[in-house]
Amino acid sequence: MEFRTPVTITLAPFAIEPRERMLFVGSCFADNIGRRFVDDKFRATVNPYGVMYNPASIMHTVKRWTDELVATDEAPQTAVFTLGTNHVYILNETGEIVDNCRKRPQRLFTERELSVDECADYLREAIATLQKINPSVRIIITVSPIRYAKYGFHGSQLSKATLLLAADKLTKEMDNVVYFPAYEIVNDELRDYRFYREDMLHPTDQAVEYIWQRFGETFFSKQTVKFLEEWRPIKAALAHRPFNPEAEEYKKFLEKAKEGERELMEKYK
Repeated sequence: MEFRTPVTITLAPFAIEPRERMLFVGSCFADNIGRRFVDDKFRATVNPYGVMYNPASIMHTVKRWTDELVATDEAPQTAVFTLGTNHVYILNETGEIVDNCRKRPQRLFTERELSVDECADYLREAIATLQKINPSVRIIITVSPIRYAKYGFHGSQLSKATLLLAADKLTKEMDNVVYFPAYEIVNDELRDYRFYREDMLHPTDQAVEYIWQRFGETFFSKQTVKFLEEWRPIKAALAHRPFNPEAEEYKKFLEKAKEGERELMEKYK
């Protein structure tokens, strides 16, 4: 008897290799997944200018980040955009969408919602910017499963629906752009409050770990799976916290772990 409804995910048309250069931009959910890639020694950049919730702000980050790249060989092979909301804030004085209101008075801004086409256009521009430095860059689009209670739950669903339609539009129009169903995994497969934090909105570490596993099944090459298996015991050893860090035995243990890390990074450089 099956007590859940697993989300079926088609195997990606490309594979992420060990220690690949990656860029994560988007909501705090992008932070959660992106930091996991950093911890597992991928050459990943995660939200370089802070969390970005809407497609316009994601585009702003990509443009600013690519402008500041020192060398094009730092260009990502894969970029992950995690869309949080279609709501944007416009600074009344300039008419421009701002990425952060910086706690300034609300009267200085006008809030509005981007349409499906506007969301798609901003993401298309972000992708085109990355393609200038790496024409073969692969794009993974996800929609954050975190609901926005301040919109009301119906308003939050409308916002997510707009983002889902924009993502679907891009995957049908553009090569090397795929959608990963993080939103559906949490809301359809893990639809139980034990997978949510105390606020009943954000996914728990267990839920994020499960999404990481499903992401790996979808995108990781055999080499990446092998690399992560070799890295796991070294990572655990480096994270070990002894009662006495000055003990000679622990120092030898730590040096052995560090040597294992150096050898593995050299093997998969």
